[in-house]
Amino acid sequence: MNDPGVPRVAVYIDFDNIVISRYDQVHGRGQFQRDKARGFDRADRPADPDIADKLQRATVDVGAVIDFASSFGTLVLTRAYADWSAPVNADYRGQLVSRAVDLVQLFPAAAYAKNGADIRLAVDAVEDMFRLPDLTHVVIVAGDSDYIALAQRCRRLGRYVVGVGVAGSTSRSLAAACDELVTYDALPGITPAGASQLPPAPATGAQAEHEEPGAAPPARGSRRTRRPAAAPADETDPDSEDPQELATRLLERALRLGQEKDDADWLHSSAVKSQMRRMDPSFSERALGYRSFSDFVKSREAVAELDETNPVRLIRLNPATTAQ
Repeated sequence: MNDPGVPRVAVYIDFDNIVISRYDQVHGRGQFQRDKARGFDRADRPADPDIADKLQRATVDVGAVIDFASSFGTLVLTRAYADWSAPVNADYRGQLVSRAVDLVQLFPAAAYAKNGADIRLAVDAVEDMFRLPDLTHVVIVAGDSDYIALAQRCRRLGRYVVGVGVAGSTSRSLAAACDELVTYDALPGITPAGASQLPPAPATGAQAEHEEPGAAPPARGSRRTRRPAAAPADETDPDSEDPQELATRLLERALRLGQEKDDADWLHSSAVKSQMRRMDPSFSERALGYRSFSDFVKSREAVAELDETNPVRLIRLNPATTAQ
């Protein structure tokens, strides 16, 4: 039985919109069309290495988007709309499926691949709101002004509407129609388009235990850090990564989300752990070798500080990490 006090969130991703917008943001307006990136297949022998590099540098971190959405409550459905036969989208299928995203196939109806994602997404969203009356939040991942009517209808039906779009490609009118709008660059863990995309050298040994991989100066005075550009989904095997490093990154992202959402440095330990479990249901401090969540946090002193002086345990990002 669902807890009536827990917010329930539906996420709708216009995947073509976010991929094209990110590519154009990184490489220049209209560059996605000029480079014919939609049909680019890195597996083809004559594949242009320059285009492959451009796609790599404009990779969308789907995990950051879903983690942000989970900060509002329990994700009850997450759908991504695109033509998944297009190579540029197919590279993400493994990453999306691993996050339990429902892939909705859209077939291009014209030579320019105008696939009507906005219509299908809007119809599904309105149907879901009547079918699932306990939905409290709707997250629309797209910046197209075509979604203004959908955002207005969701709000009229009593839902809290959050928009996520790429800076420079997000309609101001859409921002006005949402309760909250966040740019992709502002999500915790995202490298702003204007920053260097070169990943840092990997830490080894004890350094990997106490340092957060990919730390970099935050953008525009925020607390956010940089992560290395993500590899194509088909080349990424989450099971091959060190579980301790994955847990460290999970803790830092949960703390950053909590601090920016609540505008507070110190967060309740239970709230941080709940956010980590929403982001990664497989997280378990005991499976990592710790008797309690407090012991787990203490082992990450380079990332987090634990205050046990009060009956309620509090956690915050290590000030040294925040100041970097």
